[in-house]
Amino acid sequence: MSSGYNIFMPTSSPGISFRPGRYLALNDPQALAEHCLEGLDPDFAARVSPGDIILAGRNFGSGSSREHAPIAIKAVGVGCVVAASFARIFYRNAINIGLPIITCPAFAAAGRNGGRARIDLAAGTITSEGETFSGEPLPEIIREIVATGGLVNHVRQQLASRATRSS
Repeated sequence: MSSGYNIFMPTSSPGISFRPGRYLALNDPQALAEHCLEGLDPDFAARVSPGDIILAGRNFGSGSSREHAPIAIKAVGVGCVVAASFARIFYRNAINIGLPIITCPAFAAAGRNGGRARIDLAAGTITSEGETFSGEPLPEIIREIVATGGLVNHVRQQLASRATRSS
C-alpha cells in the first residue's frame, strides 16, 4: 500500500527530462535525486515529500534507457508512479530498483494534481477523493521484488534463504 500527494507530469516525458546529459557521470542516488526531473520542472526535487505520487500520462519514461531515472525518482522520495502507460525499459528498470509503479489510464486521465491518493499494488486500485480507479495489478513476484528494494536485493534474499535451508 502506498499513499501520498499527487504530482502531475506531462503526457510524455523524454529521457532528457529525467536526467539531463550534464549529470551522466553521477551515480550516487542522492546526487541524482537533487536533479530529478529538473528538465521538466527545475523545482521538482524541492517540492517532493516522501511518499508523493507521480501521476503521468502515456509512455512515461520514454527515452530513458538507464536505471538512473527510476533511481533518481525513488531517491527523491516518490512513493509510486502512476501512468496511463510506461515506456517498456523504464517499467522494467523501475521494478529492477524497487520503485513501485502502476498502470492506470483512468486515474491518469483524471489528473488530480495535489490530491491525496492511496494505491494498492496487489489489487491494482487507486483511491483518491472518494473515488476508486482500477488499474493493472502487479503480479505477486513483481510486488515481492519491489518490496525487497529491487531485483538484486530480492535475489540476495532468495540465495540467503536457500543457504539457510540447506545448512
